Amino acid sequence: MSSKSSYKKPVGVIGAGSFGSAIANILAKNSDVLLYARNPKVIESISNSRKIHGFPLHERIVPTNDLSHITDNCNVIFPIVPSENFPALIDDLSHLLKPYHLLIHGTKGLIVPKDKQEKDNESAITKDEVYTMSRLIREKTLAVRVGCLAGPNLAKELADHQPAATVVASHFDEVIREGQQLLRNDLFQVYGSEDLLGIELTGVLKNIIAIASGALSGMGYGENARAMLISRGLIEMIHIGKILGANTRAFLGLAGVGDLVATCSSKLSRNFTVGERLGKGESLADILSTMEETAEGINTIKIIVRLMKGHQMRSPITESLYRVIHGDITMEEALRLLMKSPFSVDFDFS
Repeated sequence: MSSKSSYKKPVGVIGAGSFGSAIANILAKNSDVLLYARNPKVIESISNSRKIHGFPLHERIVPTNDLSHITDNCNVIFPIVPSENFPALIDDLSHLLKPYHLLIHGTKGLIVPKDKQEKDNESAITKDEVYTMSRLIREKTLAVRVGCLAGPNLAKELADHQPAATVVASHFDEVIREGQQLLRNDLFQVYGSEDLLGIELTGVLKNIIAIASGALSGMGYGENARAMLISRGLIEMIHIGKILGANTRAFLGLAGVGDLVATCSSKLSRNFTVGERLGKGESLADILSTMEETAEGINTIKIIVRLMKGHQMRSPITESLYRVIHGDITMEEALRLLMKSPFSVDFDFS
């Protein structure tokens, strides 16, 4: 790739967390980049040091804490913030985004409407009350061309320039094409998919299984147990995905199996780390209070349990983790329950 920009306008990245900054550095190989961080002190720090999360910031990245500067100067924007902050971000962007803007988000979480959160955080919900980030963007802004980024993309490895690949998914060929042209380089392969919902959900649901995998590690169990969990976890992900409207194929590719294997096997995964610490007996409150960034899987567990309740279906791994994080059972008890699960068919999606 030529170091000269192929794009007259810079690309915007909203969110200077570890993943957002890694994506910004990848984008900067092909284009000028505006990187948004909400906190002015973060902007000052990375502007002065030209480092972020311990890694050098590419010379073509300009930090800013002005959202309008991003929307005024960038046609292509990558929002990459925790799902808990995503609704507020979209509220802030709603009057700034125009139909010509193209958004590819990198947030692996789900949202439940505020009224459902405030009234009852345990009541049953239906699939219509579960929002992906792309749905939120489409319903709350004028942006039409929306996509997502998903795959085995551990941020530290991306920042360290290790080989990796991702999937850009969208209903629009133009979004896929732009994402591929902007992101692809000699060490980063970019695949395309028209299955936006399926690809989005793979990135969300694998975080649940990563927590469970980390817990096995924390309890000292080996690879047989992990292999059993990952394979059963994939099946559970597919069943949940079908309830939400996804098809099976998305779960069997790079963004599905690939991301699942990576996050279920690496201490670089925040969700794996949460599970590992739970498996060693730490409380969830203590774990979350010492983490610098969000482990999306915890909120996803809570939402999926409510969803399955609303559709009167079971999700044994998710339900067991839900009981653990609420202090109802220990991780050892959860494992014993899973081993006694009545499901005897290995693979059946009929």
